[in-house]
Amino acid sequence: MRRNVYMILFCLLTSVMGADCARAQEKASEKNMEVPKVYMFTKISAENLVKIYEALGREATGKVAVKLSTGEHNFLQPALIKDLVKKVNGTIVECNTAYGGGRADTENHLKAAKEHGFTAIAPVDIMDADGEVALPVKGGKHLKEDFVGSHYLNYDFTIILSHFKGHAMGGFGGAIKNMSIGIASSEGKAWIHSAGKTKGDPWGNLPPQDDFLESMAEAAKAVADHCGDKILYISVANNLSVDCDCDASPEDPQMGDIGILASLDPIALDKACTDLVRASEDHGKIHLIERIDSRHGMHTLEYGEKLGIGSQKYELVKLDK
Repeated sequence: MRRNVYMILFCLLTSVMGADCARAQEKASEKNMEVPKVYMFTKISAENLVKIYEALGREATGKVAVKLSTGEHNFLQPALIKDLVKKVNGTIVECNTAYGGGRADTENHLKAAKEHGFTAIAPVDIMDADGEVALPVKGGKHLKEDFVGSHYLNYDFTIILSHFKGHAMGGFGGAIKNMSIGIASSEGKAWIHSAGKTKGDPWGNLPPQDDFLESMAEAAKAVADHCGDKILYISVANNLSVDCDCDASPEDPQMGDIGILASLDPIALDKACTDLVRASEDHGKIHLIERIDSRHGMHTLEYGEKLGIGSQKYELVKLDK
């Protein structure tokens, strides 16, 4: 009888010690997990764009793709990005649109890039000029493949250089939108917008909103997985219209510029941009916040975090003197 009591006490003690050990290991693990840094300059300039790239501590090497929007309106100006693109000896990369307009085919897209001043500062590659290739989507529930411009495989390193602003369908456009829909081929864009239902015209039968947002995140994960640590993210939050650069008639910006932000984590970067919009004392922010929330835009980041693309927790590091 006494022996049984000792055995029970021993088991209880072992159980308690095991639980304490597990909790200690969990705390240690949390401590060791670095919260991603998001760097920021409030002053928007070509010089600070180069400095924020350098602050990331990840050198763009090999053949560098600089993914940005060559735009319809409100795109990042060539004079602003020129020094950064030249520093990394980058090629400006784009893919054709899926909605018609002046950038729906390669010839007209290159013409638009020239008219907007991009071909004067760097080579411009319309990556789906010769078709598309598929990147696998790991863990997606809508997409199993992400279709990107075939030329994308020619590049060793990617800089996702985004103009952060609102978006008519996604609520906002930042790093996740630029690396998913932006790198997708014309048909790949339709694939994302339809949540994997069609590579033809998606506009007549769009999926539930969250399915579209989740598909954007899944396509972004395919690109992130493809690149590994050969990618970084910079966003310029200026000309903050509620509409995308792809809109031929966007609403005029209702709030002032925020700055340049950069991170090695695209989820953290987009979250920081949206947080700064909400924290702004500029009354005009209500229009952009309404656009983000009415489209359930934050769900893209929530789902992207679950997929393992990045973290919504971050440390904001301000670089202005």
